[in-house]
Amino acid sequence: MTELSPGLRRRLAQTAARYEEIGRLMGDASVLGDRDRLRELGQEHASLGPIVAGVDALERAEKARDQARELVGSDDAEMRDLAREELSAAEADVARIAGELRRQLVPKDPLDAKNVILEIRGGEGGEEAALFALDLFRMYSRYAERKRWKTEILSQSESEKGGFKEVIVRIAGKGAYSRLKFESGVHRVQRVPSTEAQGRIHTSTASVAVLPEAEEVDLVIDEQRDLKIDVYRAGGKGGQGVNTTDSAVRITHLPTGLVVTCQDDRSQLKNKAKAMAVLRARLLAAQIEEREAREGAARRAQIGRAERAEKMRTYNFPQDRITDKRLGYNLSNMQRLLDGDLDEMIDALLERDEAERLAALEGDAAD
Repeated sequence: MTELSPGLRRRLAQTAARYEEIGRLMGDASVLGDRDRLRELGQEHASLGPIVAGVDALERAEKARDQARELVGSDDAEMRDLAREELSAAEADVARIAGELRRQLVPKDPLDAKNVILEIRGGEGGEEAALFALDLFRMYSRYAERKRWKTEILSQSESEKGGFKEVIVRIAGKGAYSRLKFESGVHRVQRVPSTEAQGRIHTSTASVAVLPEAEEVDLVIDEQRDLKIDVYRAGGKGGQGVNTTDSAVRITHLPTGLVVTCQDDRSQLKNKAKAMAVLRARLLAAQIEEREAREGAARRAQIGRAERAEKMRTYNFPQDRITDKRLGYNLSNMQRLLDGDLDEMIDALLERDEAERLAALEGDAAD
């Protein structure tokens, strides 16, 4: 699509008018004397600048295209050939600039710059599900290494054979949430477990929740009123003591009933800090879902029940393929993906999301 709809052109005109208005306001004496207001307007002016520059570029490209169209009907054969070349170049410029403007008009996700709290839980399948959760943990950890993001295990609960019943990880780095947010959902694996003597293929599941890390400014928690904090002695597999002090921490958020526990560290203070980070992330995610539901937006569940019916992606080992039902096609060379080479799949999910938001934007502008 090369042409912008009338609705989008109205939006661009409004953006250009706002850009000019801010320019005038920034020269006003009352604004110049208000440092915070001046900074706020300056940030908005800078954010709108590229869109206004794109509008100017589009107008020039459309003018060049229209002029070339007029010359295509010239009686001069040499002029016609030259005009056709200019028309082709101008039409390409119009299409490129219009596409860039569409993307610039799509509202940015304010959470994209956040770090991530990643939760992985084994679902159906017992030990095999826990081992699959371990595979997913390694996959995301290796992806984080490729991106030079920092990872820190906040909490883990191991199964008897070394898998994860549950693991919670903090991933910190530029673009972490923006690139991982579409990984939330139920992942399904089909393979022959190492304990399967007859070579039968088993199906197991694990759920993944990608939560934006919440900072203190994102939400207010009154520790005295809202939290019940219990400390107790940490225990390991089989019930043996990890240490002899009450270092494990359980935090209950009384208004919502959310409970977070952490016992991995020998320091009670560190366990409390880790548990609070997880609690804040879950509360922020719940607030976002509630707001989106009120606004009528599609509500994407962050933590699934790990049932087969909820599958989001299937890892088929016998056929060496990964199927993501949102993309509608398969990816081969599964070991490469499990080793953390996820950019191809994540880029495709990002492009799909952008296309959907562009379609929604076009629909809103037409109203």
